[in-house]
Amino acid sequence: MDARTRQLKASWIPFTGFQLRKAGVQFDAVRVDGDDGRRLADAMEAITAGDPGPIVAEANGRRAVYFYLPPGSTALRAWPPKATRFNSSYGHVSYVPVPALKGDTWPLSWYVPPTGPDRFVHPLLLLNTAALLLGDGATVCQWGDERAMALMGRTPR
Repeated sequence: MDARTRQLKASWIPFTGFQLRKAGVQFDAVRVDGDDGRRLADAMEAITAGDPGPIVAEANGRRAVYFYLPPGSTALRAWPPKATRFNSSYGHVSYVPVPALKGDTWPLSWYVPPTGPDRFVHPLLLLNTAALLLGDGATVCQWGDERAMALMGRTPR
């Protein structure tokens, strides 16, 4: 963590340990399990020059990776089957684990810590990258940039 991260004051990040936060209030989230989640996080880091927005990794169980997005941004979008979205809508409530920035937060850790209280993963960038990387083939827009596809080990169509 750098000095910016230690100084960060975001109301949705607990001071110690980790807590469950209601999705759809201060953020939405997308979870991708196992190695697929880590590959997606690495691709997002590469595409954004190291600043994809906040990403959390889980060390046990399904080894989930959580991508934190702006509230309301995951609903009404067709996500790849391996991506689970967390948001709130009428009759539906989701909770997402959020670790503190420092201290004992096991089994959660910041894969990429937040850089600002309102800085989140870009929804369309994550959606397109997940669609390409997770293999469902459906993307919202054409990349037009062969370098981005090469970062993900894909060949242009």
